[in-house]
Amino acid sequence: MQPGPGGRGHRGGAMVTDRVGRRVWALFRPYRTGMAAILLAVLVSSGLGIVTPFLTQAAFDKALFPPGRGVDVPLLAWLVAGMIAIPVLSALIGVWQTWQTTLLGNRVMADLRGRLFEHLQRMDLSFFTATRTGAIQSRLANDVGGVQSVLTDTATSILGNVVTVAAALIAMVVLSWQLTIVAVALVPLFVLLQIRVGRVRRRLAGRTQESLSDMTAITEESLSVSGVLLAKVFNRQAAEVARYRAENARQVDLQVRQAMTGQSFFAVVQTFMGVTPALAYLVTGLLIAAGSPVTAGTLVAFTTLQSRLLFPTMNLLRVSLDVQTSLALFTRIFSYLDLRPAIVDAPDARTVDPAAVRGEVSLRGVWFAYPASDDAEPDGTDPDADGSARRWAVRDVSFDVHPGQLAAIVGPSGSGKTTLSYLIPRLYDVDRGQVLLDGIDVRELTQASVAGAVGMVTQDTYLLHATIADNLRYARSDATQAELEAAARAANIHDRIMSFADGYDTVVGERGYRLSGGEKQRLAIARVLLKDPPVLILDEATSALDTAGERLVQQALEQATRQRTTIAIAHRLSTVLGADLILAVENGQVVERGTHAELLAHDGLYARLYTEQFAGGAVQARCADGVVFRDGRTLHEEPAPEKVG
Repeated sequence: MQPGPGGRGHRGGAMVTDRVGRRVWALFRPYRTGMAAILLAVLVSSGLGIVTPFLTQAAFDKALFPPGRGVDVPLLAWLVAGMIAIPVLSALIGVWQTWQTTLLGNRVMADLRGRLFEHLQRMDLSFFTATRTGAIQSRLANDVGGVQSVLTDTATSILGNVVTVAAALIAMVVLSWQLTIVAVALVPLFVLLQIRVGRVRRRLAGRTQESLSDMTAITEESLSVSGVLLAKVFNRQAAEVARYRAENARQVDLQVRQAMTGQSFFAVVQTFMGVTPALAYLVTGLLIAAGSPVTAGTLVAFTTLQSRLLFPTMNLLRVSLDVQTSLALFTRIFSYLDLRPAIVDAPDARTVDPAAVRGEVSLRGVWFAYPASDDAEPDGTDPDADGSARRWAVRDVSFDVHPGQLAAIVGPSGSGKTTLSYLIPRLYDVDRGQVLLDGIDVRELTQASVAGAVGMVTQDTYLLHATIADNLRYARSDATQAELEAAARAANIHDRIMSFADGYDTVVGERGYRLSGGEKQRLAIARVLLKDPPVLILDEATSALDTAGERLVQQALEQATRQRTTIAIAHRLSTVLGADLILAVENGQVVERGTHAELLAHDGLYARLYTEQFAGGAVQARCADGVVFRDGRTLHEEPAPEKVG
C-alpha cells in the first residue's frame, strides 16, 4: 500500500497487518487447550533458565568464596545438583514442547489447507476460466507451505523469547541496574530498524511468491501431457526451457534479495552483543573504583543473564522478519478465502429429489454476459441500468423442451451454443430472465439438486488418472460392479474394457490418454448413465471423432437419451436430424426453431449450415418415432444410418 498524505499509508499498512494477525490468531482458537499447555511449558522452561544465574552467583559468593570462611562443600553440592537438574528438566520440557507445537502447528496448517481447498471447490466456473491452474496450485502448496514454520514453531518461539527477555531483564535489574542500562541501551534503536527492514522483506516476500506462482503455472502448462505434446509437435521445447529459465532466474534474484535484506542490520546487532560483555567488565571496574560493592558472583551471574537477554532479543528480531514474510503469504491465502462465489444457494433454496424431476427445461427471456476483462470492448448494445454497455453472449432466448424430448442447438462457432448449455445446470447464472426446471427457477433450487438432475457429456472428456472403475464411480461412489458393467454395456464400451488385461481395474493414464477419443467419450457416457439424470446435456460429444468412432458413440448416445430430456449441442448435423426440436443460434439469439424438415424448408441459417456441411451429400437419420429422413424427405425404408459422400 502506497503511503498517502500525512502517513495514512503507514497507518493503513499497520491496520492491514493487525487484521491479518487477528485472522492468523483465529486459526489457533480451536486448539486453545493445547496452546495453554504449551504456554505453561514455555513459562516453566523460561523461568528455570533464569534460576541458573542466581545459583551461579550463590556458588561463587556463598559456597566457593564465602566471606571470612572456607569453601562450603555441602552447599556447593546442592547448588551444583540444582545447576545439573535444571538443564535436564528444561531439556525434557523442551522435547515435549516441540512435539506439541509441531503437532498443533501441522493441524492448524491442515485446517488452513482444507479450508482453502473447500473454498476453491465452491467457486464458480468463471473463477477457474480466468485463473491459471498453476497459480491456484501455488496458493495451496507454496503459500500454505511457506507459512508452516510460523504455524509450527514461530508462535512458541516468540512467546518463549519474550518471556525469557522479560525475566532476564528483571533479574538483571535486581543484580545491577547500572549494568542493565549498558546492556539494553541500543535495543530500542534495533527494534525501530527491524520494523523498517521487515517492511522491505514483506514486499519482497510477496513478489517472490508471485514469481513462484508463475513458475508453478509454467510447470503445470508445459509438463502436462497436453503441454508436452504441444511443445513437441511445434518444436517449442527450447522456447519452453527458456521461459522457465527466465522465471527461474527471477526467482533466484528475489530469493537472494530477500535473504540478504537486513543482514547488515543483523551484523551491527551481533557486533553490539559481542562487545556488551566487555563493556560490562569496564563498567563493573568503574563501579568498584567508585566504591560500589559489586561481587565476583554478581558479575558472573550478570554476564550469564546477558546471554539470556541478548540472544533471545536477536532471535526475536530475526523471527519478526520471518513473521513479516509470512504475513505476505497469509495475505495471499486470505485473498483467496475472501473471494465470494458468484453462484450460491439462496437462503430459502429448495431441495428436490432427482428421481422426482420430470425433466421439463424452459428458458424465459434469458440474457447473459461473461464477466468483462480489462481489455474487453463492449459492443454498445443493450446498456445496463447504470449506462454501461455489455458484450452479451446470450440475448433474449426463450424455448421449451418437454420431458423426454431431444432438442438440438446448432449454429456457427461462437454463436453461444455452449453458453446456453452451461446456463441450464447453473454453471453460470443468467443476468436477466429465467432458466426453469419443471417450472422452478434453478436459482430457487440448491446447487446440489440441480447437479443431481442434470448430467453433461462434453466434447473434452476429463478422466482422472485412476482406474476405469474409479472413473465410473465418480458419478456414483456406491455403484456395484454389476451396475458398472450395465452402464458400460449401454455405452457400448464394456467389450473394449474387458479387452484390457486388467479390465475395469485398468488405469487410464493422465486425462485418459491410454484411451482413444471415442473410447473416452463412451466411458463418459457410461459415467452419466450410471448417474441416470432426468436431463442430459450433450456438448458436441462427437465432433472430434472419426466416422467409425462417431457411429459407436452415436449408438451409445441413443441409449443415453432414451426416456430422458436431452439437449444436444451439435456441430455435426448428422447427429441431430431426428431431434424433436432444433434451435438455430446466431450471435447469442435463437433465429430459427423447428424440426429438420421445417428448417430446411425455411431456407435460413439452418439450411445454409446443412448445405455447407454436406455439400449435396445425402444424409439420413432416424427420428424418435421410427420415421427415417433423408435430406428432409420422409422415407419408407429404414436402412442403418450412414453418411454418404
